[in-house]
Amino acid sequence: MNKKHSLGYDFIKGLFKENPVLIQLLGLCSVLAVSNTAINSISMGLAVLFVLFFSSFVIGLIKNIIPSQVRIPSFIVVIATFVTIADLFFKAKFPDISKALGPYVPLIVVNCIILGRQEAFTQKNPLLNSLFDALGMSAGYIIVILALGIVREALGFGTIFGFRIFGSWFHPLIVMILPPGAFLTLGVFVGLMNWISSKRRA
Repeated sequence: MNKKHSLGYDFIKGLFKENPVLIQLLGLCSVLAVSNTAINSISMGLAVLFVLFFSSFVIGLIKNIIPSQVRIPSFIVVIATFVTIADLFFKAKFPDISKALGPYVPLIVVNCIILGRQEAFTQKNPLLNSLFDALGMSAGYIIVILALGIVREALGFGTIFGFRIFGSWFHPLIVMILPPGAFLTLGVFVGLMNWISSKRRA
């Protein structure tokens, strides 16, 4: 059993100290792939929140009756159930967003953040702590992917959430909506987080 912390700590740590993207470098596939616009970023973030929260809830309820030999496959089945719900919801209600996100919603099944939190935290901690952990990790993921989406859309299209923010003088930086732009922007974010962390330790 892990050392117990307050519910507030279990939530806050996902935002900064154990941010899944900037500190743990997890879930980078979807972060880099769909963060070319803010709307795609927030959609993926909400999908991760839905899957992680409800997977943690169900696994927190049944973890004590799952045989250790089939723990990981059982976790994946639970996760895949909620991923399917999220994927079908996007296809039914937001087909354009579903098309833009492509295969990355179904790939949440193998997202390291989702499965990693079940294995590293949910199975070892009380249900309520697991839910706050899920909310904190999801919030940390959303903050980063949304920030990436805003920066890349602003520089690559001159818009944020589809609304133009620059005048006719602005020449979009096409590289920002391409894979190199995603790597460059994430690299800057990771560097800033490391700099802030080093300052706080000092």
